[in-house]
Amino acid sequence: MPTIIKQLSIFLENKTGRLTEVTRLLGKSGINLTAFSMSESSDFGIMRVVLSDPETAQNLLISHGFTVTLSDVVCLFVPNTPGTLSEALLILSEHNVSVEYMYAFAMDDMARVIIRPSNIDRCVEVLQKSNLKLAKASDIYYF
Repeated sequence: MPTIIKQLSIFLENKTGRLTEVTRLLGKSGINLTAFSMSESSDFGIMRVVLSDPETAQNLLISHGFTVTLSDVVCLFVPNTPGTLSEALLILSEHNVSVEYMYAFAMDDMARVIIRPSNIDRCVEVLQKSNLKLAKASDIYYF
């Protein structure tokens, strides 16, 4: 059961139409976005995406001049109730696993939290030993 998920980080110039260009290229290629986040600075933004076919998306975007990196993340399921995320983060902290960044989305009674930890293998081990539910890559890479 593979629990490590591939995520793309796409570096975008802060210029009108760059985000549209990325989403149009992915859409025309039949690649579905499952989750994403955007961050920005004065000169560029970083779009982090979990999508249906990360390797194909990476090659496609690079071939169109985008700077793209592929990294490993996990997707943690937590009940969509107050305090449950903090409990999971406390477990990671107690086991010296730091979180570089994360983003989340909630659907119904469950939240899905994409986590980029300092040590992916240790993060998976700690969360699984704590009986927390991680998404399988096949659950995330759907079309």
